[in-house]
Amino acid sequence: MRFVIVGAGRVGLRTARVLQESGHEVVLIERDDGAVERARTAGFEVIGGDGAIEETLDQADLAAADALGALTGDLNDNFVACMIAKEHGCRTVMRIDEDYREEIYRRYASDVDEIIYPERLGAIAAKNALLGGNIRAVADIAQNLQLVEFTIQETSPMQGYSLSELELPADSRLLAHGKGEAPLSVPDADETLETGDRVVILADFGTLADVRSIVVGESGRATALGGA
Repeated sequence: MRFVIVGAGRVGLRTARVLQESGHEVVLIERDDGAVERARTAGFEVIGGDGAIEETLDQADLAAADALGALTGDLNDNFVACMIAKEHGCRTVMRIDEDYREEIYRRYASDVDEIIYPERLGAIAAKNALLGGNIRAVADIAQNLQLVEFTIQETSPMQGYSLSELELPADSRLLAHGKGEAPLSVPDADETLETGDRVVILADFGTLADVRSIVVGESGRATALGGA
């Protein structure tokens, strides 16, 4: 696949590297001369110029691109680049650095295919690594919702019970279940929860403490399960 990345800074360059290592074709657009040189030294094709200007984006041959990632630190530039890419039929991914606010999401979400928050994603990963234990935050779904993976331990209250006996708070829902190292799948109510099993639950921040208590017990290592 062919991808256009606007912004060769920390996020853009790392994203380009991951895509290239997976065998994809990547072209970067960057207006800072120093960043352009660093990206070229790293072996990337780079177009020097403003990615929020259509003439610059035209040099990247958007008609042949599968997707554009607008990953600069400038929210407005990212949005403009995505709108231009949309006109060429590209999938669009836009970076937002500002703290999550509902009005920001609503303003842009309907116009692009996906919005990412690198700092929040990085903070979730760091939080999981630092705290360890049997609870892993997967993603912030919305301002008040989080997707969380729990691992059943020998001391978990639900160990030995079936999924049908798992009674969660009203503002939470079981979405997936996996036996040991097996892939996650749609929950089967008759499955018995055993040590090492994983369950993925979507829950309101306000109910996460109760969900944790029900699934892994009060002795399970607590994590800062709210937003990053």
